[in-house]
Formats: sequence, C-alpha cells, structure tokens
Amino acid sequence: MTFKKLKQAAPHLVLLPYILIVLYPLWFVILASMKNNTEIFNDPWGLPAALSLQNYRDALTNSYIGHYFANSLFIGVTATLSTLFLSMTIAYAVTRMRFPVLSKAVYGLLLISLLIPPASLLIPLYTLVKDLGMYNTPMALIFPYISFGIPLTVFVLAAFLKSIPNELEEAGVMDGLSTFGILGRIIMPLTQPTLVTVFILNFINNWNEFVMANLFLSNEKLRTLPVAIVAFADKFNMNYGAMTAAIAISIIPVIIIFAILQKQIIEGVTAGSVKG
Repeated sequence: MTFKKLKQAAPHLVLLPYILIVLYPLWFVILASMKNNTEIFNDPWGLPAALSLQNYRDALTNSYIGHYFANSLFIGVTATLSTLFLSMTIAYAVTRMRFPVLSKAVYGLLLISLLIPPASLLIPLYTLVKDLGMYNTPMALIFPYISFGIPLTVFVLAAFLKSIPNELEEAGVMDGLSTFGILGRIIMPLTQPTLVTVFILNFINNWNEFVMANLFLSNEKLRTLPVAIVAFADKFNMNYGAMTAAIAISIIPVIIIFAILQKQIIEGVTAGSVKG
C-alpha cells in the first residue's frame, strides 16, 4: 500500500522543485515590493521589517501606473480579440472551404512566417508605421501584434478544426444556417477551450511585449506598462521597492485570467489529443 501511494506521489514530487523555481521569483517580487531600498540591499532574501503598501501608493500616484496599466489592457485585449476573430475565420477557410490550392498556399505562408524572427522586421515595420501615420498611436502596436499573432493562432485552431466531424456542419446547413451561422453557432462553441488557450498565449505576449512598445510609442502618455516600469530608473533614482510594486501590479491580470479560465486552458491543451 505504501509503495502504491509513493508511486502515485512520485510525479508530484518530481514537479515540486520546478514549482518552487517558478514561484520563487514571484515571492521575491512581492516581498521586495513591501521593503525600502535599504532593506532590499541589506537583506534581499529576508522578510520585510513591517508590511507596508507605501511602494504601491508611490507606483500608482507618483508614476501613474494605473494609466499605463489601462493603456496595456486596451492594446492587449483589442489586439488579442482581433487576432482570435481573424484567425478563426482563416482557420475555418483553410480547413473547411473547397479551395485546395489557395488553402494550402495560405496555410503554407502562415507556417513559413512562424520561422521569421520578429526582430528582423523591426526596421521595415517602423518605416511602415511612420508612413501610414500610425506612429504614436495605439494602432502602431495593435496591428503588428495582430500580424505576429495570427500565424501561430491559425496553426493551433486549424489543427483542432480538423478533428471536428463534417456531419455537424452538414446538419447545420440542413437547418438553414449560413457559413457565419455555422461558424458562430457550431464551430466556435466546440473550439471554446482552444480559443481560451490561444487567447492566453496571445494576451501574455502582447501584455509583456517591450521592444515595439518602446520603439513605436515615444509619447509618454501612450506608454505601455513594461516600458513604464523600465522608466522607474529615471523617475525614482532606482527605487527598487516601487519598481517591484509596479511589477507586482503588472502580474495581476495574468493571474486573474489563469485563475478564472484554468479549466478551459487544460481542456484546450489536451483538445484533439484523443480522437473519438
């Protein structure tokens, strides 16, 4: 009996060191966000002398973190939802509609685009953004985020759509549904776990993106949260407590999303792994 329990617990014991490695930076950030610079330098690994939210007040009031938080949230959500909508229509077209040559060509181009490093496109992308008059506007980030998010999202969605039987769509046609009716009332509900998974992937990429946000938005009022956090070095003379407080605030949306959608995320990861 003991051996059986040990065998069942073995996978969890193997994962325990990994979980500690992942959680420790988060724990360090939370502790540091409640310390002043002296405490951080003298005892970086210890507990704060007293629990204080002063660093959070400094981050929210003196540096307008709330404003930058709203900028990042607007750009991240808009780009992510647009990516999902466009990717779903593209994935449905290349896997369901009868354009064999065109579908293969589009799907092939999207797969090839996954091999192109985004950093290699920064200079032409910067020129394009300037020429289109989008520089220093939210669109300067939203459109590139959508463009870079579509290939992987289409690849994931198309792989799942191939496992959905065509008979469901044929039944929808018999009931008088149009193409968009089938997509909205049959396909999208079935792909909900996968949609949630790719939503998380795209949102995290957009939320944490720094290079394009720093390059395409020079107006301080339009800064996103990652760029604003880096600016703490100038605003606070390296106030590490306030900086870690801002980092802790930036983690909140991701934690909330994972907490609410964890079931759908697991289902999306395992979707299509078993064919029935």
